[in-house]
Amino acid sequence: MKYVIGVDFGTLSARALLVECESGRTLAEATGEYKHAVLDRALPSGKAVPLGTALQVPEDYLLSLSESVRAVVSKAGIEPSEVIGLGIDFTASTMLPIYEDGTPLCESEEFKDELHAYVKLWKHHTATKEADDITNLAKARGERFIAAMGGKISAELMLPKVLETLRCAPEVYQKAHRFVEAADWISLILTGKETRSPVFAGYKAGWNADSGYPSNEFFKALDERLDGFIGSKIPERVEPSIAAAAGKLNKRGAELLGLSEGMTIALPMIDAHASLAGLGITGDGEMVMIIGTSTCHILNSKEKTDVEGIFGYVKDGVFPGLYTYESGQSAVGDMFDWFVKNSTPASYVKEAEEKGVGIHDLLSEKAGALEVGEGGVIALDWWSGNRSILADSTLKGMILGITMRTRPEEIYRALLEATVFGARVIFEQHEKFGIRITGVTAAGGIANKNPLLMQIYADVLGRDVRIAASTQSGALGSAVYAASAAGAYPSIEAASKAFAPESVKVYHPIPENTEKYNALYKKYRELHDYFAKNKV
Repeated sequence: MKYVIGVDFGTLSARALLVECESGRTLAEATGEYKHAVLDRALPSGKAVPLGTALQVPEDYLLSLSESVRAVVSKAGIEPSEVIGLGIDFTASTMLPIYEDGTPLCESEEFKDELHAYVKLWKHHTATKEADDITNLAKARGERFIAAMGGKISAELMLPKVLETLRCAPEVYQKAHRFVEAADWISLILTGKETRSPVFAGYKAGWNADSGYPSNEFFKALDERLDGFIGSKIPERVEPSIAAAAGKLNKRGAELLGLSEGMTIALPMIDAHASLAGLGITGDGEMVMIIGTSTCHILNSKEKTDVEGIFGYVKDGVFPGLYTYESGQSAVGDMFDWFVKNSTPASYVKEAEEKGVGIHDLLSEKAGALEVGEGGVIALDWWSGNRSILADSTLKGMILGITMRTRPEEIYRALLEATVFGARVIFEQHEKFGIRITGVTAAGGIANKNPLLMQIYADVLGRDVRIAASTQSGALGSAVYAASAAGAYPSIEAASKAFAPESVKVYHPIPENTEKYNALYKKYRELHDYFAKNKV
């Protein structure tokens, strides 16, 4: 038997799956937590960082990768030599500056206390001014790339984070040999070969298969110090196909993972995009929502259309021959956790303990007993700004309709509903620009754990919502790419169909709830549109 491993690098951990190639069965899974989690208050030295900062320590990725990969091989009871391929996916844009030998700048004595030398996580939001400057200049110059990226650059993307580094820490920019996506950095460490995955270049850095990156003239107009940026700080060459291999596992990688030197390493994928391959969604029209800390909305289409307010599209971004559109919401699970940590009474915590359930389960149970609109509470889901369709990380969330009689479960339900209302805005935006949505699939841990939220999705969207069986669709998708790159299957599509599990449940809209939610959604949309222009 031959096996492949897929590793999903999330916000707080790396999750690995080991899959048998012939049957597509997952034999083992394991998780490696990041030692330093997210640096949003201080660097490891204790030096404080500004509000909106979200950094990570690159060494955490390697340790978690090693831990999780070694664990799945051990759990499955196979020989390391039987593993023929490994694929990874990563949150994005999560980027870091490195020296020529691949060492991150933050690991040097010179830059250990410089925040701009660390990994800037996808939810690092302090580059808003830079994002606006890039957007405004691109529009003024009539740059084509800006329309393909939804008409507005988000602070979560790569170019604003690099520009922020240049402006705030020019010595870091000067000393950096490359600015790389964390996924491409892991690939470099494992293979010793520099590659640029087309999904990261396309969705996060303005690259297009037909025209390449934005022109050098654009970068010079943005800042003279960016002259020659493409080709120096970022490699000009981008791999032409996501189906290609990044390279072979080198000696360092083999020692790190406990696997055989020379095995195939697939080109890395963005985490949400890998989920489509893991779920077997190889056609067009199915909107996939990967619901976790944030939510990513991914849609394959045969149509090429600029959709205002989303992250954009990339041809062959997931499967050859299709355009894959990306949008999302910056705070979902994060927002629910915020409420639990900051607004849950001690009596509720005690009740959950007595019942032997989690606090989210208790709140969902109580919220589920409410009628639609019963609490009179409505919220805007912008706890970490708005990713789509406003692309503004400075926007703030809010809760309206609070009275002295308001109960915690009424607020909790309003947050669940706000999340789904935000998703409906995204759905309607795609259809407004002619992108057809024929079905909805939800994936991720929350999709399998919270039936109330899933029923709200069905009711608000007025559509059936299928729940994916795998809670690790990203890692499973990365295993698909590994199997294809290693030659176990003739194509990504073939591996995807072999590995994908069946849906475990379908939620159907309840007509009377949908009618009530249509009225609530109008109020949400009024608030959405008003506060998008009148920030608090």
